[in-house]
Amino acid sequence: MSSDATALDDERERFPTLTPAGRAMLDFLREHPAAPTYRNQSGNKLLAHEVEEVRAFERDVAAASVGWPADRRPAWLDDFVRTMYASVPHYRALGAVPAEWSQIAPVSRADLANDIAAFVPDDADIARMINFRTTGTTGHPLIIASHPVVAARYLAFHKRALRRFGVQLAHGAGQVGVVLLGFQQRCFTYVSVTPTMGESGLAKINLHPDEWRTPQDRATYLDALAPEVVAGDPISFAELLTLPVTMRPRALLSVSMLLLPALRAQLEQRFGCPVLDIYSLNEVGPVAVYDARVGGHVLLQPRLYVELLDSAGNPVAPGQRGEITVSGGFNFCLPLLRYRTGDHAALDMSGEVPVLAGLSGRSPVRYRTPGKWINNIDVTHALQHLPIPHFGVHQEANGVVVLRLAQAMTPLGDQARAALEKLFGAGSVMLAVLTADDKTVQYTSDLAGARE
Repeated sequence: MSSDATALDDERERFPTLTPAGRAMLDFLREHPAAPTYRNQSGNKLLAHEVEEVRAFERDVAAASVGWPADRRPAWLDDFVRTMYASVPHYRALGAVPAEWSQIAPVSRADLANDIAAFVPDDADIARMINFRTTGTTGHPLIIASHPVVAARYLAFHKRALRRFGVQLAHGAGQVGVVLLGFQQRCFTYVSVTPTMGESGLAKINLHPDEWRTPQDRATYLDALAPEVVAGDPISFAELLTLPVTMRPRALLSVSMLLLPALRAQLEQRFGCPVLDIYSLNEVGPVAVYDARVGGHVLLQPRLYVELLDSAGNPVAPGQRGEITVSGGFNFCLPLLRYRTGDHAALDMSGEVPVLAGLSGRSPVRYRTPGKWINNIDVTHALQHLPIPHFGVHQEANGVVVLRLAQAMTPLGDQARAALEKLFGAGSVMLAVLTADDKTVQYTSDLAGARE
C-alpha cells in the first residue's frame, strides 16, 4: 500500500465521520503559515451512531440535577453497586454485595495501578478501548481505560460549567472551538475536529518557543484560530499573558492544578471573559467548577456520588474536611466505587448543588510555624493575592521552608517569600527555581507530624 493510501486509512480511523468541511479545518490547522510543529496525531474516532449518542448524552446532562439528600445516598447508587459486583472482576471476586455501604472497602490509585484490568467491566468493548498513561505525582503511574465515546463526553460537563457562567457554546463548521494549551519542553500536540459541534476545530499546542518557527508565530497562530474557548493550566496561561494576542475567547478553562485568585483576575482583565477553575481527574473527568458565589467548587456530574473519608476510611462529620471519595462516573470502561482521589475538601450540602469547599490537591500537610502548626490551606491563602502560576512549598527537618517558583529570582519571588515569612518568620523562607516541566506534589514536609 502506498504511503498516501496508508495516511488516508489512518485519517479514516481517526475521523470516521469526517466531511470535506472537516478535512478543510484540519488542513487549516496544520498548514497555516504560523502553525507550530505538531508532533502527534489523534482524532475523535467516533462512529456515526456514537456521535448521536454523545449528543443525546449532552442533552441528558444539561437537563439533569446534581446532588442527593443530605442524609441519604443517591437513588441510582444501589443498582450501580449490584452491577459492579456482578460485572467487574475485582468486586465479583469479593463475593456477595455487602449488607452495609460502610462494608465496601474503598480503593485507591495504587489499587488501579496494581491491576487496572480487574476494574474494567466484563462487557467493555475491548476492540474500541483507548488506554492512556498518566504520569503520576504520588508514586503510582496509571493506565486509564477509556473509549472514544468517553473522551467525547467530557464536553457535556464543560458545557454545563460554562452555562453556569452564562456561556453557551456556538462555534461550528469552519470555526475553531477549542485550543488546548501546554507549556513544557515536549508535550503531546495534535489537531482534531469535534463532530457534535459541526466539526469545529480543536488544536492542542505547546507554547514553548522551541515548537515554533519563530516565537512571534505563537500570537499570530492563536489570533488566526480565534478559538471560542481556550483551555490550559496556570503555567500555560501565565505564558499566554506574555504574548501580544488580540483574540477574544468567550471563556478560559483552567484544569489540573491550583489557580490562585490573583492570576485568575489578571486573565479575566486581559481577555474580558470568565476564567473557570475546573477540578478534573484523569480517573473521573470533570468533577466540579469553582464558583465564588457559593464559596467552592460546584459538582458537575449527575451520576457521581461524593463522600469524604478520614485516614481510616470512615466518613467525616458534616462540614469537616476529608479525602474526596467518588462512586459512579461516566467512564463505562472504568466505573469507580468508593475511589479515594487523594484530594481533600469539605462538602457543603446546604444549596441546590453539593459544593466542595476549601479544595486542595493531594494529602493535606501541616507546617510548623513559631508556636503552632498551620494547614497547607493557610499557605495557599498567604499566596493567593499574587499571580503565581505554579509553586511548591517544602519544609525541611530543621524548619526552613523552601518555596519553589518558576519566577523565583524576580520581584514576584521576593513578594511571595515575604508573604510566607509573615507565617514562618523573617529569614525562614528560601527561594528555589521550579521549572515548567516539574511534575510536583505541591505541599511536602520532612517534619515528623506534618501529616497528622
